[in-house]
Amino acid sequence: MANTGFVVNTHRIDPYKNFKFRVLWDGKPVLGVSKCGALKRTTEVVKHRSGGDNSHDHKSPGRTSFEALSMERGVTHDLEFERWANQVHSYQGDPAMDLVNYKKDLTLEVMNERGQVALRYFLFRCWVSEFTALPDLDANANAVAIESLKIELEGWARDADTAEPSESA
Repeated sequence: MANTGFVVNTHRIDPYKNFKFRVLWDGKPVLGVSKCGALKRTTEVVKHRSGGDNSHDHKSPGRTSFEALSMERGVTHDLEFERWANQVHSYQGDPAMDLVNYKKDLTLEVMNERGQVALRYFLFRCWVSEFTALPDLDANANAVAIESLKIELEGWARDADTAEPSESA
């Protein structure tokens, strides 16, 4: 039998879907998150040439950066997005910034079709760099009002201890 990338569920050939996920902060799920951006890191390439071998570049890794993560959900009366964004800067100005609590670690969980956690990623030292409280409002549209966060992060790691869940009935 060919390797499908699944060890426990060897019958499975389909990769996990991108619509079953949840985000946790402060130890609890964040309500209503309907979209979460990609986890992406980029390592700069340092090019150098060696004396006597100047006809081509040698390449080695340089600094690594972690791309910001966007998160969206429908507008409700839950204030968690706004409270977190206000810890960085609010209308009250610099004295209102919460220098102790504005960064937090998040957990991103990807689930299989049965709702079992299949993959878990830890996102480190996250903070809000952009907050959209309300989208453009349009009386002619037929859409849900969406609020969004742009979250800066200093790194992420996959939880290798999250085992592939058994999909047996």
